[in-house]
Amino acid sequence: MAICFRLRSCWAARLLPAPSSRGPLPRPGAGSWVPAAPPAPGRAQARGYAGTPAGLPAALLRTDGFVGGHWLPAAATFPVDDPASGAALGQVADCGVSEARAAVRAAYEAFCNWRGVPAKERSLLLRKWYDLMIQNQDDLARIITAENGKPLKEAQGEILYAALFLEWFSEEARRIYGDVIYTPAKDKRGLVLKQPVGVAAVITPWNFPSAMITRKVGAALAAGCTVVVKPAEDTPLSALALAELANQARIPPGVFNVVPCSRKKAKEVGEALCTDPLISKISFTGSTATGKILLRYAADSVKRVSMELGGHAPFIVFDSADVDRAVAGALASKFRNSGQTCVCSNRFLVQRGIHDSFVKKFSEAMKRSLRVGNGFEEGTTQGPLINEKAVEKVEKHVSDAVSKGATIVTGGKRHQFGKNFFEPTLLTSVTQDMLCSHEETFGPLAPVIKFDTEEEAVAIANATEVGLAGYFYSQDPAQIWRVAEQLEVGMVGVNEGLISTVECPFGGVKQSGIGREGSKYGIEEYLELKYVCYGGL
Repeated sequence: MAICFRLRSCWAARLLPAPSSRGPLPRPGAGSWVPAAPPAPGRAQARGYAGTPAGLPAALLRTDGFVGGHWLPAAATFPVDDPASGAALGQVADCGVSEARAAVRAAYEAFCNWRGVPAKERSLLLRKWYDLMIQNQDDLARIITAENGKPLKEAQGEILYAALFLEWFSEEARRIYGDVIYTPAKDKRGLVLKQPVGVAAVITPWNFPSAMITRKVGAALAAGCTVVVKPAEDTPLSALALAELANQARIPPGVFNVVPCSRKKAKEVGEALCTDPLISKISFTGSTATGKILLRYAADSVKRVSMELGGHAPFIVFDSADVDRAVAGALASKFRNSGQTCVCSNRFLVQRGIHDSFVKKFSEAMKRSLRVGNGFEEGTTQGPLINEKAVEKVEKHVSDAVSKGATIVTGGKRHQFGKNFFEPTLLTSVTQDMLCSHEETFGPLAPVIKFDTEEEAVAIANATEVGLAGYFYSQDPAQIWRVAEQLEVGMVGVNEGLISTVECPFGGVKQSGIGREGSKYGIEEYLELKYVCYGGL
C-alpha cells in the first residue's frame, strides 16, 4: 500500500488548464478534496480538433493528454484513423515516458487526498460521471464508431454498458466493509480494515474503448485509488472524451489521468507505468503475450495485478439442444463487434446427430441477419476489422483450414466494401490440427468441429492454455451440471450467447488472466486487507 509524502510538482509548469465551469467543491468534513486554484487569465486553452470530423461532437473531442486535471500536450502527435474508410480523424498527443511519469506523480499526489474522501462523496462523484455519460450517450457512441468501426447501435450499447459500471461502483463505494474478530485472549480484539491499494496503472484495449476503462476505473475510484490510463493507440478519442466528462463531473484533479501514445511508444510508456515505484497496482486487458510482459515488470516490485487476457471460447451444441436457440446464441456470441471480443466463440463443437441441421440453419441465419458496411450506415451489423493486420490473420486461418480439408459454407474472403472488411465466414469439416482450432482468430470466422460424445467435446474444449469463456446448449439438466463444472473457463453461458453484465464477475482461468472485474468482487482488486490487533481491553 502506498505511503504518501510530498512530491515536488516540477512538471506543473508544462500543463494546460482544463476548461471547466466547476467551482470549488464543498468541504463537508475532514479529508474532503480541495481543488487547485482556477487557471490564471490568458493561459492557453485545451486543444480540440481544428476541423472536427463530420458528425462528431466537437465538445468531447480532445487531442491532448489529461494529467492532474489539465490538458497536457506532447512534443509529437500520432494519427487516429477511421478503420472503415482509412480517413484521418485527427492527430493526438503522442505522450512518452516523461508525460507518463508526470501522470503518475499527479495521481500519487491526488491519492494522498482522495483516499480520505468519504465514501459517500466518492459515490456521488461517480454517479455524476455516470449521469453525464448517459446524457452524452449518442455523441460518445459516434466517437467509438468513428475510431473503432463497430456499428453505431453496438457502440450505443457499449456506452450504456460502460456507464453502468460507474453507476454500479458508485453504489459499491459505500459497501466496503471490514470485520471484528474475537480472539482467544479476553483483552484483545482483531480488526480487519480494507484500504485502497494506491495508484493504479490501467492499460486498455481498442475493442471496447470506453467499457474497459470504466470497468476498471469505476472500481478503483470507488475503493479510493487514483488511476493513470493508457488507452489503445487505435482508440484514444474515447478515453479522452471520458476525461472531459470526468472533469465536468468534478472528479478531483489527478484522480483520473489519461496518457495516449502511438504504437511506437506503447512499449516504453507501458514499461514506465508498470515499473514506476509510485504505482501500486496494474490492471490490463489485452493479449496473453503482452500480459506476460507486464507481469514480468510487476514482479520486480511485487505490484498487485489484474489481467484479463486472451480467450479461445468453445461453443458446444449437444444433440438435446434447441437448435433455433443455439443458432441465435451463436450469431450473438460470434459476430458481435465483427468477432473482435475476447469472449467471442472461437470454436463451434456440434454433436453428430444435430450437426447438419445446425450448420444449415446457422448459414441461413448468417446470410439473412449479417450485413457488412460502414458502422454509421443504418442496418449495418458487421463493421470493419480494426486494421489490415487483423484481416490478414483471418485470411491466414481460412486458407490454412481449407488447405487441410475444411469446407467454406459461406464467406471466406475479403469483402468488397474495403480493405479492412472480411465476409462473415462459416467453415465445416474443421479438425484440431488447423490454426483456427488452437489460435484465437479475433474476426468473423466460425469453424465447426463435429463430435460424438460429451467426453470428447469437453476434452476438445479444454485442450487449450487459456480459459476465459465457454458456451454450450443442452436441455439435459444432468448434462448441464456436468459440463458447466468441467469446462476449464472463468465464465460459462448455458443456453445463452451473451454473458457480460456489470453485476457478475468477469475473468478467466489458466492463461486468460488473474482476478475479476465488475460485480461485488471487482472492487476487492483495488483494496488491501489490514489486520489491527487491539489489546488492553
